Amino acid sequence: MEEFLLCFVPLFVAVDAVGVLPMFIGLTDGIEPHKTNRIIYQSIMTAALVALAFIAIGTATLKFLGITMTDFMVAGGILLFIISISDLLTTEKAQRKVDPELLGAVPLGVPLLAGPAVLTTSVLLVNEYGFLQTAAAITANIFIAGIVFRFAKFINRLLGNAGVRIVSKITSLLLAAIGVMIVRKGITLLISGNI
Repeated sequence: MEEFLLCFVPLFVAVDAVGVLPMFIGLTDGIEPHKTNRIIYQSIMTAALVALAFIAIGTATLKFLGITMTDFMVAGGILLFIISISDLLTTEKAQRKVDPELLGAVPLGVPLLAGPAVLTTSVLLVNEYGFLQTAAAITANIFIAGIVFRFAKFINRLLGNAGVRIVSKITSLLLAAIGVMIVRKGITLLISGNI
C-alpha cells in the first residue's frame, strides 16, 4: 500500500485533473450531455492506454537507445520542472476549438491527461516501484480525472474560477518540487556511480 501511494501522489500531481478542468469546460461548452459523457469515456480510455503502453515499452526503449535511468531522471526532472514553471507563470492553458468526435482522444486524453509530465513520471516510477504499482496508480489517477470531468460544472461552481486556478497553481508548484527531487536523486546516483 505504501508503494502504491508513493506512485499515486506524484501521478496525481502530474495528471492535474482540476487544472485541466477549465479547459474541459471550455471545450465541451454547448455539447449535449450524452456526447459529453462519451468524450469523458474516450479521454480516460485514450489516456490510460497511452500511459500504460508507454510504461510497458519505455524502459526497453531507453535501454535500446543507451540512455541510463539516471540520465532519464535528470532529463525528466528538468522537463517536469519546466512544465510546472510554465503552468505557474501562465494565466490560462491555451484553448482551441476541435472536432467533438476527436475531443476525448486529442487534446483531452493526450496531451492533457497523459502528457509529458505523466509519461516522464511514470517511467521514473516504474524503475523505482515496478510495473504493477505504477500501472495501478496511473489507472486510479485517470479514473479520478474522469470523475472530476463528470462533475465538472459542480466543481467549477463550488471552487469558482479563482479556486480552480489556485488548486492548479498549487499542484504545479508540487510538480516543480518533484522535478527538483528527481534531478537531485539522478545527480546523486550519477556521482555515486562514478566514485
